[in-house]
Amino acid sequence: MPTKDDAIRDLFRREPANPILTAKDWPYRVNTVFNPGAAMHDGETVLLCRVEDARGISHLTVARSPDGVHGWRVDAKPLLAEDPGDHTSMWGVEDCRVTWVPELEKYVIAYTAYGPSGPCVALATTEDFQSVEKLGAVMPPDDKDAALLPRRVGGDFVLYHRPVSSRDSNRGNIWLSRSPDLQHWTAPEPVMASREGPWWDAARIGLGPAPIETEHGWLAIYHGVKQMPAGPLYRAGLVLFDLDDPARVLRRSPAWVIGPSAEYEKRGDVPNVVFPTGMVHVEDTGELRLYYGAGDSVVALATANLGEVLDHLWQYG
Repeated sequence: MPTKDDAIRDLFRREPANPILTAKDWPYRVNTVFNPGAAMHDGETVLLCRVEDARGISHLTVARSPDGVHGWRVDAKPLLAEDPGDHTSMWGVEDCRVTWVPELEKYVIAYTAYGPSGPCVALATTEDFQSVEKLGAVMPPDDKDAALLPRRVGGDFVLYHRPVSSRDSNRGNIWLSRSPDLQHWTAPEPVMASREGPWWDAARIGLGPAPIETEHGWLAIYHGVKQMPAGPLYRAGLVLFDLDDPARVLRRSPAWVIGPSAEYEKRGDVPNVVFPTGMVHVEDTGELRLYYGAGDSVVALATANLGEVLDHLWQYG
C-alpha cells in the first residue's frame, strides 16, 4: 500500500536520456564528468561540470544545451581550474553551485577549492560563462557544499556551507554565514543537522543547488549520507527555509526524494551516489530540472513540478 514517503520519492522523475553527459562527450581526454552547477543564460541551459582528469585533479568546464537534455556543446578548455600559485586551489576545484544575483547582474559561482590544507569555499563571478572574476577563498578548510541565495536578506548576502572540525562534534551539518560584500563573512550559524540513528541522512548532510525563492520559503535540495557496511550511500531530500530568517527550517522531508537505483547511479568511481548540485526552474511550466552527479562519474537529470514539490513538502515535512 503506497505511503506518504512513496509519494514524496515519486516527485522526481529520471530523464529517459540519462546519463545526459559523460566523459565521452568531452573534446579532450578526461576520466569522469559529474556534479554540475546549473543556470539559464541566453535561452540555453548552462552546466558548469566538475571534470576529473587522469591525474585525479578536478576542474570546471562549461557545457551548453538548447533544451537542457540534448545537443550539448562542451567548451574546449576549463572555465576554472587548478592554480599552482594559489595554496588554496593548487590541487583543483570541484562541485560548484551557480546563483544568478540580479543586484550584481552576474552569476556567482560557489565552489570547493582544494589544496594541501584541505577543501575550502571559494567564490567567482561571471556574466557569460566565458570569463570569470575570482573572489578567492572565503571560508577556511575544511569547508565545502556552499550555495548562495540570489538576494540579500536583512541587508546581507547569505551563504550556506558545511564547515567540519575535528575539534568539536560537527560531523558535517549545514550552516550559514552572512556578508555585506561577498568578501567579509560572519561566523557560521547552525542551520540543520544530520539526524541521529538509522536515518538515510544520519552520517552527514550538505546543501545541493542554490535555493529557489517561493511564496512559502526558500526551497532547497540537500544530500544525505548513510554509512553502510559496503560504503557510504548518497541520497537527496527536500528542505524549506524561512524567507526572512534563512537559518530557520520550516519543513524537511522525512524520506529521500531520489536515491541510487539506476545502473549509472549504482556503479561508477564511487558507487551508490546521487549528488545534486544544479537546479533550474522553468517558470512557464513550473518544471524543476535537477542536475546531479551519479556514481561520481556521469551527469544525470531528474524533473519534478514545483507546485507538487511544495505541496508535498508542506504537507509531509
